[in-house]
Amino acid sequence: MALLIPICSLLFLFFTAGESDPTAKTYIIRIDGESKPSIFPTHYHWYSSEFTESTSILHTYDTVFRGFSASLTSAQLSTLKNHPSVLAIFEDKKRQLHTTRSPQFVGLRNQRGLWSESDYGSDVIVGVFDTGIWPERRSFSDVNLGPIPKRWKGVCQTGVKFTLKNCNKKIIGARFFSKGHEAAGGGIGFGGAINDTVEFRSARDADGHGTHTASTAAGRYVFKASMAGYAAGIAKGVAPKARIAVYKVCWKGSGCFDSDILAAFDMAVNDGVDVISISIGGGDGISSPYYLDPIAIGSYGAVARGVFVSSSAGNDGPNGMSVTNLAPWLMTVGASTIDRNFPAQVVLGDGRKLAGVSLYAGPAISGKKYPLVYPGKSGILSASLCMDNALDANLVKGKIVICDRGSSPRVAKGLVVKKAGGVGMILSNGVSNGEGLVGDAHLIPACSVGSDEGDAIKAYAATGRVTATITFQGTVIGVKPAPVVASFSGRGPNGMNPEILKPDLIAPGVNILAAWTDAVGPTGLDSDVRKVEFNILSGTSMSAPHVSGAAALLKSAHPGWSPAAIKSALMTTASTVNKQLQPMTDESTGNATTPYDFGAGHLNLDLAMDPGLVYDLTNADYVSFLCSIGYGAKTIQVITRSTAACPMRRKPVPENLNYPSIAAMFSTGKKGVLSKTLIRRVKNVGDVNSVYTVKVEAPKGVIIAVRPRKLVFSDKVRELSYYVSVKMDGTNVMMGESGALFGSLSWVDGKHVVRSPIVVTQLDPL
Repeated sequence: MALLIPICSLLFLFFTAGESDPTAKTYIIRIDGESKPSIFPTHYHWYSSEFTESTSILHTYDTVFRGFSASLTSAQLSTLKNHPSVLAIFEDKKRQLHTTRSPQFVGLRNQRGLWSESDYGSDVIVGVFDTGIWPERRSFSDVNLGPIPKRWKGVCQTGVKFTLKNCNKKIIGARFFSKGHEAAGGGIGFGGAINDTVEFRSARDADGHGTHTASTAAGRYVFKASMAGYAAGIAKGVAPKARIAVYKVCWKGSGCFDSDILAAFDMAVNDGVDVISISIGGGDGISSPYYLDPIAIGSYGAVARGVFVSSSAGNDGPNGMSVTNLAPWLMTVGASTIDRNFPAQVVLGDGRKLAGVSLYAGPAISGKKYPLVYPGKSGILSASLCMDNALDANLVKGKIVICDRGSSPRVAKGLVVKKAGGVGMILSNGVSNGEGLVGDAHLIPACSVGSDEGDAIKAYAATGRVTATITFQGTVIGVKPAPVVASFSGRGPNGMNPEILKPDLIAPGVNILAAWTDAVGPTGLDSDVRKVEFNILSGTSMSAPHVSGAAALLKSAHPGWSPAAIKSALMTTASTVNKQLQPMTDESTGNATTPYDFGAGHLNLDLAMDPGLVYDLTNADYVSFLCSIGYGAKTIQVITRSTAACPMRRKPVPENLNYPSIAAMFSTGKKGVLSKTLIRRVKNVGDVNSVYTVKVEAPKGVIIAVRPRKLVFSDKVRELSYYVSVKMDGTNVMMGESGALFGSLSWVDGKHVVRSPIVVTQLDPL
């Protein structure tokens, strides 16, 4: 009873201050659940007690996290920080979304292989954290699906234009989370009250992003699918028979709030999902420490309970150290192209033809040449970017306008051109975007071109009275090379812990066809009144659900595999070459890529069902890793709910986390011979009596020794460890342009190649 008096007085102070205080902000409070007084029947009763009429509680968390979120004034915050039952407090932050043919491209085939062996993911439940769903789409039909899995405990939450009939045997559950959003204040775009004129207070999707990602992961077969004629064919998700559970945490134009995301993790795990797909991140290429990151915390709670979590790597590439969602228990997915494109061509008055891409489907300009103008030659940045009200109608009327990419949506620039009287647009990449291109369903005849082409067109426009036209060439399949690393895909090294290679792998994320909402047109602009069943989008948002669907297939084929085992199978079978069997290249430069760009490689589901060996991980392994990076017991408890103490005598080494990739990091400035020995363990999931021999491709200037060099498995020996010794001359070794050297280690038995990338680097301690 000693705790009862201070806690009650604390709650009274906390909950009677009122929500009208303009200084109040939303916070997530991590509570030590073990200190709950027995007088309270539940943690919620403890948090709210008898003060429920004036409560500021938004969410309570009980499954993946123990605590609650609430609006606090600075005085309340100060009081809470000093309470012995409070382990951590962090401010609610806003995050952003990371925004047919791809299943075949990653190795799935009808009636054979992983699709056949997994029964297309039947009865696996994929939880999609996004903007909701448009349930009427053919991609979400439940025809010929069996009964809903008995283990499912979720609900179909009704709301605006979303009834119980919108759930079925495909969409088996739906929930929406808005309390954190509404508590944030600031109106649409910042959080605050849901704007009922542009949003649905329900799981119905007003944005389109959630419908797209859900159907990418688990959409049914849909014949005669296309986006206004582009990418015509049979649309299908990676796991067509998997069940979908919708968790709407993001709201059109105003992002996704941490407190709502954490509530969705808490609910989804309790509901019984097997896989979580989350295409959400910080949006600025900057990651928070794990103990301040609700996606890291929520996903740890999910993985610890056997739920696989696939997340997007972010769209801030090709800059280095731009990858986000870095927690080692997450699968972090970058983006690649596929062998399909939507070419367009800029034809200049002097006869030159410059390649670009476009999804424009309106009336063509039929090869007629129009005057060409670049507003940027005035030196006014807003004009070069074709921002709202920045174009002079006298300058652009009746002309094709060159606009620079950046600061506003690509399709919105075309609308600005149209309003000013322009007849077409050429959208030019800047140096930072390089040659990477994505298709857009423009509202006027428009074509995107790379940085080099853009410079050539601008130079031509500066020569005087010049003309151009744009031609559109539809859909082309068999583009080479493919895959290549998308220019925007988040890159390594891992800015939090470079000992863990991120991204983990890449998957299709450029020009992906998937289902769309009826609430907005394909551009997402309010002025776009077109209705399409399918849309084509690009981003690591599109890559993550490919891996979510892949994980669903593996979970269906191997129900006993842990999230770490599934992750290992996907990583060690990933491909590092393109379909032409050449090293993968970078879309932005055309140059060769490294594991900092693609992680373990490109998703390859031909091999993932039977990886031979897997690198498994337990909760204790993750706790040991957190100890190794200097987290204390209280900080670790914030993430894991574990109260286990770190070892006092010998501190663990972060590189020794049993990860499917291997990174050896040496401190900058050390000279002479540098050496480090790492340990890994592998579990045999293939033939019982197997013998694997090691094959090493050492980085240039580095000596890699592995012992033992042979692993012999039997009925009694299912798991074995091995040591990797890394040695180099710190005085003379020449690090590459990325500041690292790359190699690989493979275990081979004649049937399987279990490959792990090796990264050796010298970095200043973080």
